[in-house]
Amino acid sequence: MAIFLSILILVCACLTIYASLTDHRTLQYIAKPLTTALILVMALTLPAANAPTYRQYIAVGLVFSLLGDILLMLPKNMFIYGIVSFLLTHLCYTAAFTQGTELHIQWLLPLLLIPAMVSFFIWSRLGKLRVPVLIYELVIITMVWRALAQLETLGTQSALLAVYGALFFLLSDTMLAIDRFGKHFRLAPLLVLGTYYLAQWLIAMSV
Repeated sequence: MAIFLSILILVCACLTIYASLTDHRTLQYIAKPLTTALILVMALTLPAANAPTYRQYIAVGLVFSLLGDILLMLPKNMFIYGIVSFLLTHLCYTAAFTQGTELHIQWLLPLLLIPAMVSFFIWSRLGKLRVPVLIYELVIITMVWRALAQLETLGTQSALLAVYGALFFLLSDTMLAIDRFGKHFRLAPLLVLGTYYLAQWLIAMSV
C-alpha cells in the first residue's frame, strides 16, 4: 500500500509542478490538494512505528497543510492565512517530534542563523508581513530543532526520516520566501514544490 500511494503521490506532485510552471490553474487546483491528501492517507494507513499520538499530531499537521495549500492557491490577500495554516502544521509536527525527547539545545543556536540570513535578504520587502514571517521562521526552526533532538535521543529510522523531512521543509520554505519576497526565479515551482512534497512524504513515512 505504501508503494502504491507513493507512486500516486509522485504522479500528482509532478502534475502540480507542471501546472505551476505552465500556469495551468485548473490542473493546479486539482493536483495540489490531492497530493497532500494522498500523503495524509498514507500517514493514516502505514504501520505505526511510534506512539499513537505521534501519528495523530502528524495527521492533524497534514490537514493544516492541505488547508494551507488551498489558501496559497487563492489571491494574494489570502497569503497570511496560508502562513497561519502552515504555522499550525509546524506546531503539530513539533509536538510530534518532542514526545519522549531530551532538550539538546546545541542544535538550536546554529539553526537560528538560517532565519537570520533569510530575513537579512528579504527584510526590506516584507512590509506589514515582517512580524508574521519572523514568527513563522522561528516556529519552523523549532520544528527542525525538535526533529534533530528526537534523532539524537531515539536514534531510530523513524526519527531519521523525520529529520530529513524537517530539513527539506525548511529548504522549501526558504526558497519560497526568497522567490516571493526576494528575487523571483523561473524554476521556483520545481524547487519549492519538489522539496515540499518530499518533506511531507518523509514526515508521513516516519509515523
